[in-house]
Amino acid sequence: MSVLSGKKIVLGVSGGIAAYKTATLVRLFIKAGAHVQVIMTPASKDFVTPLTLSTLSKNPVYSSFYNEDNDPSQNGEQTKQNAQWNNHVELGLWADLMLIAPATANTLSKMANGNCDNLLIATYLSAKCPVYFAPAMDLDMYKHPSTIASFSALKKFGNTIIPAESGELASGLSGEGRMAEPENIVAFLEADLESKLPLKGKKILITAGPTYESIDPVRFIGNHSSGKMGFDIANCAASMGAEVILISGPTHLQVENLTIKVIKVVSAQQMYEACHEHFNTVDVAIAAAAVADYKPKTLASQKIKKSEACLSIELEKTKDILASLGAIKQNQFLIGFALETENEIENAKLKIQKKNLNLIVLNSLNDLGAGFGKPTNKITFIDSNFVIEPMELKSKEEVANDIINKVIQHYHA
Repeated sequence: MSVLSGKKIVLGVSGGIAAYKTATLVRLFIKAGAHVQVIMTPASKDFVTPLTLSTLSKNPVYSSFYNEDNDPSQNGEQTKQNAQWNNHVELGLWADLMLIAPATANTLSKMANGNCDNLLIATYLSAKCPVYFAPAMDLDMYKHPSTIASFSALKKFGNTIIPAESGELASGLSGEGRMAEPENIVAFLEADLESKLPLKGKKILITAGPTYESIDPVRFIGNHSSGKMGFDIANCAASMGAEVILISGPTHLQVENLTIKVIKVVSAQQMYEACHEHFNTVDVAIAAAAVADYKPKTLASQKIKKSEACLSIELEKTKDILASLGAIKQNQFLIGFALETENEIENAKLKIQKKNLNLIVLNSLNDLGAGFGKPTNKITFIDSNFVIEPMELKSKEEVANDIINKVIQHYHA
């Protein structure tokens, strides 16, 4: 899965012949799973039509501060009141990244000097996200001191240049100045974003879901865990650049990020074996699974018939996966979960000590909106120094982000 998946991209198109390449560029962004909003300078519409880019991006294309069919300068006072304003501030704040491609010498100069005479420059000046620009112009223009000064100024602003390529130019000359090919722009963005992800190079083991402990070939002992919390943590960790191994008990869920390695298990013993197979190779382990504490001591080889009014099944403890990982932990950052119904803080603190954890995520079934089968969760973080940090009720996706932020803080403190 591309690191651009889910990213909100503002693509600024300025008036150069290379604008025709933006149709392919938009298509590649959409294929990568990005959301694209195109802003065109008025001059760029001489080279590629707004309809083309709107169709490919699945969004309206903006090129002025108001809808052109509601031009307040043409239709009187009533239209002035009804004209739809295209808010450059909202566009700038919406974006996860902004790309100006092609970036002509004229547009680069405006960006460098704050010459705000069109919607694209206004959005650029409002953007809080990373900004990339792909220059496109003739050889002499590319080498001109004023263009070089624009490059220098924009780099000082923290903007990133996607270098022009060499080849035949529109003027007939051959040399540097061609806008990078769309495939190369996408590859550049992916490589740059991946290199800046906070968990790049880290390997994380995550457990999720319930375990089922067989009674006979038909029946089992289980619990109500859906696995959503663990899957959300895995997706979040992968989006931050981590290599993720997800060991999941029975669940209908699928990972969103296809880079995640999923290992499917059923029983606590199978989860124990999978965890120990991979634990020594990871930097972080997050035990979010709801593992059965007990299993039938004997497994009936045939379906148990309903005969007596009561049925007794002798149970024995399953192996404590989290405690066993804590016992062999070296430099791993180990996070456990505690689902409690009484004496929550005291029980969680005991679990930290007993299982040699760095951090515990406490859930209480007494909290409305927390527990199995719900889209929300309310947690409290407790670290190995017994620092307690209660959190508000949030969606499980937001809780997953909070948990992964704890991992990031551990490595970037």
